[in-house]
Amino acid sequence: MRPFRRAPAVLTTLLLASSPSHGQKPNYDESRVPDYKLPEPLALGGTFTRSKDTWEKKMRPATLAILEREMYGSPPAPAQPLSFSFNLEKEVRDAGDGTVVRRSYLITFSHPGSPQLRLLLYLPRGARKVPAFLGLNFRGNHTLEKDPRIPLETGYVLGARRTGDNTTLAAKNRGIAAGRWPVTTITDRGYALATLCCGNIDPDFDDGFRNGVHAMFPTAGKGGWGTIATWAWGLGRILDVLDQVREVDAGRVAVIGHSRLGKTALWAGAIDQRFAMVISNNSGCGGAALSKRAFGETVGLINRACPHWFNARFKQYNDNEAALGFDQHQLIALIAPRPVYVASASEDLWADPRGEFLSLLHAEQAYLLYHDRPLGVAGHPEPGKSVGTLMGYHLRKGKHDITAQDWAHYLDFADRWLGKK
Repeated sequence: MRPFRRAPAVLTTLLLASSPSHGQKPNYDESRVPDYKLPEPLALGGTFTRSKDTWEKKMRPATLAILEREMYGSPPAPAQPLSFSFNLEKEVRDAGDGTVVRRSYLITFSHPGSPQLRLLLYLPRGARKVPAFLGLNFRGNHTLEKDPRIPLETGYVLGARRTGDNTTLAAKNRGIAAGRWPVTTITDRGYALATLCCGNIDPDFDDGFRNGVHAMFPTAGKGGWGTIATWAWGLGRILDVLDQVREVDAGRVAVIGHSRLGKTALWAGAIDQRFAMVISNNSGCGGAALSKRAFGETVGLINRACPHWFNARFKQYNDNEAALGFDQHQLIALIAPRPVYVASASEDLWADPRGEFLSLLHAEQAYLLYHDRPLGVAGHPEPGKSVGTLMGYHLRKGKHDITAQDWAHYLDFADRWLGKK
């Protein structure tokens, strides 16, 4: 265990992010960050290793098991043998600026009563085994473009009623997320883009784990498998589908997510090593940020506001981060040796930008087994500057969002590591 002293107050000039009140007030003062100890990513049972073989065969599985047991949970046994099929619903060849191929696939599971997943896939015209970005969206596929040919998402989406027809809200939201998903920019760079609404997999509210894909898993209601883990499981199923799409190289898929879906992308990359790259945008507590700093959103705040995101055991650390025997730098370490990118926003103190960077920095220990200078910096970089090699990071000026500036860094990072055949 390595002790860490409070960090200097380097973020005092940044604006405080607004946050909901759930009893405990968030701390935005660096001088009030407690002293804390972080476990060594390459240590197990008091033994430290610099062996890739020991890390991969013993320490990585042990670390993954701790995070599964204490925080995220893992899928229980399904009610019956599980399989799925997918069918092409529609293809248009003039999406985006008119040069992009857009397909809609319907994914159906074998289990009666299970939800259907509607996958939207964008391809460069003439694509042949191209790399891809895969990420979930919050409010439906129709929010990526104003094109009325994209069906409205009428199920649960972020901000919608929990039950009933949400068509009116969906119609108002058509195209509102276009800035977060720069389709043409991505396809012009030679990448496919795949997305579906996270609510298709598991609606984002607490109902005792009875909705979404939980219907296929009869013991899910015991709280052993949180929504973040469920969404991550769904990303793995989408990767299964992409593996059967001839224009996509499923061996070069980057999983990406913003905010709670950034938490999801990190966990998906940790549990499924088929993802070739992992990108976390403003993921904060439960994602890239160190929990032990208790800065901005904390374990107690996140569990009270969203009790369904993590498993039941994680609640024992509410207002008790010092008792954590693990932290989020170990989550990032699980992604090694694959490329990982973490990004923060200067005004997003709720997500603890400094804690996100420190988590990446302390995960470098695992990456050093594979690369001489995977991150290459020790200090929090100035806003606007992208740093790192195998591990990337930038601090964008502004608020909690994913923007064209963020995507420019992600595309450059992907060019470096996913390459173009």
